[in-house]
Amino acid sequence: MHLKQTAARIALLSVIAVIGTGATLARAAAPTAYVTSETAGVGVIDLDQMTLAKTFPVGDDGPRGLSLNADGTRLFVANKKTGDLAEIDTSTGQVTRRVKIGKNPEFVRVRGGYAYVTYEPGDTGASPSASGGKDDDDDANKPPAEIAVIDLKSLKVIHSVKSGHETEGVEFSPDGKLLLVANEGDDTVSVYRVGTGKPFRTVQLPKGSRPRGIRASPDGMQYVVTLENSNKFVVLDAGDLKTVKTVDTKLGPYGVAFDPSGKYLLVAAARDKTLQVFDAKTYEHISDAAIGQRCWHFSFTPDGTKLLLACGRSNGVYVLDATNYQTIKQIGDLPLAWGIVTWPRSNGSIESH
Repeated sequence: MHLKQTAARIALLSVIAVIGTGATLARAAAPTAYVTSETAGVGVIDLDQMTLAKTFPVGDDGPRGLSLNADGTRLFVANKKTGDLAEIDTSTGQVTRRVKIGKNPEFVRVRGGYAYVTYEPGDTGASPSASGGKDDDDDANKPPAEIAVIDLKSLKVIHSVKSGHETEGVEFSPDGKLLLVANEGDDTVSVYRVGTGKPFRTVQLPKGSRPRGIRASPDGMQYVVTLENSNKFVVLDAGDLKTVKTVDTKLGPYGVAFDPSGKYLLVAAARDKTLQVFDAKTYEHISDAAIGQRCWHFSFTPDGTKLLLACGRSNGVYVLDATNYQTIKQIGDLPLAWGIVTWPRSNGSIESH
């Protein structure tokens, strides 16, 4: 009897293992992109079919920044109108929990069991990107932006870190010890210690340049910061955070990321409706590709064969061939598309694998 029970238990465990493996393979076989639409919710793109499969209904909350947890089972979305962070079950599309953040939550990054969400306590509702620019003195007189740190187990804000003005892109140092944020309103990059949130350093960039996107290089030796109003990006040494190079771009650079091979740097020059490709080592300009309107953020597909750009004023996603960066398809019905991430994770302007 004992031997039979043991054999039966082994057989049952084998079946469970097979089922688990099958579920894992099923998930891996169906790569997905999530796109925030500021008026429609979160679009779910089937990357095998390259079609909009469904939309998660977070209503007209104004979803913008988004990031996935470690296993892709939860999507965290910052909502402008409701001023909160919503946790979405990616298997059902239902909002499972919400946590209040504050005015104008925007960028979301998840790392090590915590979500880092930028928001603006002093926001008046006027966006420089929407209005075409504001006086820098107005920015300086407002309360600074903050970064809320949320424990994902309890979904509670454990503390907030005061940042610069109009915080945009968020990046981590390769060793995970530092948090870097680009502050559009006061032309700085603020650096903090992860965990404590204590200020580490502030990098002053040219006045009026409006830094927006920030990305660490694949080797961890440098950071690239896009300057929207200066039509340039700067390369910072990761050690001393001094500028080592400044490179011209087309109009309005924002989203920035390295390709999966680490050979190329991509910059979305949104005001010029252009994706620009640069050599990742020399930063020499290589080529340009035409894209849609207000394409701020983008991501490669998990297999690296395509590039997806969320184009807000084109109300959809542009799909580009990653070998030549030519548009091969447009996926519509995503009004005011803002950000995009994929599962499995891939290189992009918001997240990286």
